[in-house]
Amino acid sequence: MELSHNEDNNLPLTKFESMLKTNHVLFFDSEEFENIIHHYLSQGKVALAKKAIKLGLEQHPSSTNLKLFKVEVLIFENKLSPADNLLNALHELEPLNEEIYIQKANILSKQDNHGKAITALKKALELAEDASDIYSLIGMEYLFLDQFEDAKYFFMKCLETDLEDYSALYNIMYCFDFLEQHNEAIEYLNMYLDSNPYCEVAWHQLGKQYFMSKAFKKALAAFDFAIISDDRFLGAYLEKGKVLEQLKRYNEALECYMYTLQLDDPTSFALLRIGFCHEKLGQKDLAIQYYKKTVHEDPLLDKGWIAITKFYIKQKNYQKALYYIKKAINIDGDNVFYWKHYAKINHRLNLLEEAERGYKKALELGNYELDTWLLRADILLKLGEPEAAITNLLQAQEFYPENAEIEYRLSGLYDLTQEADKGIYHLKNALSHNGDYIFILEELFPKMLHKPQVKNLLNASL
Repeated sequence: MELSHNEDNNLPLTKFESMLKTNHVLFFDSEEFENIIHHYLSQGKVALAKKAIKLGLEQHPSSTNLKLFKVEVLIFENKLSPADNLLNALHELEPLNEEIYIQKANILSKQDNHGKAITALKKALELAEDASDIYSLIGMEYLFLDQFEDAKYFFMKCLETDLEDYSALYNIMYCFDFLEQHNEAIEYLNMYLDSNPYCEVAWHQLGKQYFMSKAFKKALAAFDFAIISDDRFLGAYLEKGKVLEQLKRYNEALECYMYTLQLDDPTSFALLRIGFCHEKLGQKDLAIQYYKKTVHEDPLLDKGWIAITKFYIKQKNYQKALYYIKKAINIDGDNVFYWKHYAKINHRLNLLEEAERGYKKALELGNYELDTWLLRADILLKLGEPEAAITNLLQAQEFYPENAEIEYRLSGLYDLTQEADKGIYHLKNALSHNGDYIFILEELFPKMLHKPQVKNLLNASL
């Protein structure tokens, strides 16, 4: 029983706290100590719980329940060996106490011995009158083992014994999603809703499953039922807005997102979607207003900064796009998407050195997309750095071997640096991979095409 200062039964707790202040030891029966300890543990006040356990065991040294509380705290503090020793002693006294097996499983789980933890919990299951929590614990152990079918089964057993255990329901959905069993998830949720038709959580989850299956009209209906079940369910309004966007019903989506601002403090996600809907409706001033509110609300949300940047790029206002992407980089200089946009904008403005810096930084941060390598190589060529371009493309080849676009560029670059044999070697490779990309030489290295050896090679490939 959890105690509260607002309940009539808070006398033992008040008495205990008064005792701590005066250092005058008072007597409590063992059940009162259990309630006091449970209260402190549920409040996260471990130091006070430890004091209560110590005093409780001094007054009731044979109390198994108080010793189990001591085990729980020892496990919390990662003192697994003394916790295990105490449990073994308790097991000798009470071999049919399910809580001993539960705490034993807790220790085994912390030691990453999840299989043995499951064995201990199944033993507890045989002894327990209320199995709901144990089913949930077994499900979690199977999750640790990535055995999602078994985990799902035990979370379902948990939900069977307690229809309103929504944490079990969320875990079931997690298993379905990981196993990509969307149809099975929909079937299960519909069955669950037959027994619990006003469960807003289940309707919300059903809507998400329909959304993932692109059944948008069914998803919309499910989110509507979630809202009927709880008209202040913020998540349902957000998800309904996403569905309406997919259906291109932007005005209605906007209403959903705007309503969430009345229910709670604005979320960066809602502000971003409001901006997007305004942009789709051609309301550009309102769109940029909400995009800016998004990054003000959450400066670390990269989608907000990228939305602003793309907005100005669409308006062909590259200077403003550059201004905002620089602001984003100042906040998070390790965001690869920011550097990619930084490079593209500078490229548009013909600021080649800055564009090359952007692509180089993107590569350093792990953006190994083919176009990043190719664009950087082309810029290095324009900057008069063919050797650096070659080095860049040889690195790209490690990720994209036998790529014609890389080979044609290497051919032209080696020819440009007076290494004709290497140029011919890469041209032969390029032609064998894809003859259609010959236009790369025409655009970037037109002089090379006039050389007799190159002409002969191209004629032979026709």
